[in-house]
Amino acid sequence: MTSQTLPVAPDLLPQIRESCIEAGALALELFRPGAKTAARTWSKSGGSPVTEADIAVDTFLRIRLSELLPEAAWLSEETVDDAQRLSRRLVWVVDPIDGTRAFMAGSPDWAVCVALLADGAPVTGVVHAPACGATYTARRHRGAYRNDQPIATTRLTMLGGARIAGPKPMLDALARIDTFEAAEKIPSLALRLTRIADGTIDAGLVSPDARDWDLAAAHLVLDEAGGRLSDGSGNPVVYNRETPIHGMLVASGEGLLEPLLAAMQRLREFPPQGA
Repeated sequence: MTSQTLPVAPDLLPQIRESCIEAGALALELFRPGAKTAARTWSKSGGSPVTEADIAVDTFLRIRLSELLPEAAWLSEETVDDAQRLSRRLVWVVDPIDGTRAFMAGSPDWAVCVALLADGAPVTGVVHAPACGATYTARRHRGAYRNDQPIATTRLTMLGGARIAGPKPMLDALARIDTFEAAEKIPSLALRLTRIADGTIDAGLVSPDARDWDLAAAHLVLDEAGGRLSDGSGNPVVYNRETPIHGMLVASGEGLLEPLLAAMQRLREFPPQGA
């Protein structure tokens, strides 16, 4: 086998999926549906909350995934960043609990997210939402699945009637440009993207400051389901940069992307009065 035909990364999807399910079970032990969680909480630098469940899941996954692929670097929301990842071809990108505030409030909309990057792009992704009974999986060029069933985005080509989720200020601004149906808030960014992937909603808006770990696993699921995630100008999202922070993003099925980008361009060129 020549270097040109070598796979970009080993097929570890079954093991990653099982690791996420085990990690989700750890978090569920500290989750209290409909009420504030019993998990201990504190604030990180910048004021973001973290719970003992975040730390427990992060520790479990770092041990398990490092055993699966020792040569891969590590990037996680709950681990101090190591610049050595910038020189590595393979990188684990992990959000132990995406939607920590939802977890703390007893909402089921949180997920364990793991992506494996190869050369800066996700090639394997798992988004496991145990309290929702949903596990999303994808491997590059192998399709996207929810609970082992194939999924696909909707085929809408116009914003009129589309169900769109995102931060209220962004939705309010978009509503001054075109008509659509504002979807119920989805606190987990990863679940916002995977629900576009499975057709639950049609599109989503992402405010600036999302991180690699919020996006990478769900981005692959969306891609493999026929969707797109890009910045407000249509440029692709790039991972494993020196600063893993992104600007405003839009996500949708392929047919809805251009109308959505056109609406965002109108907002930039002709901002509504008082916005």
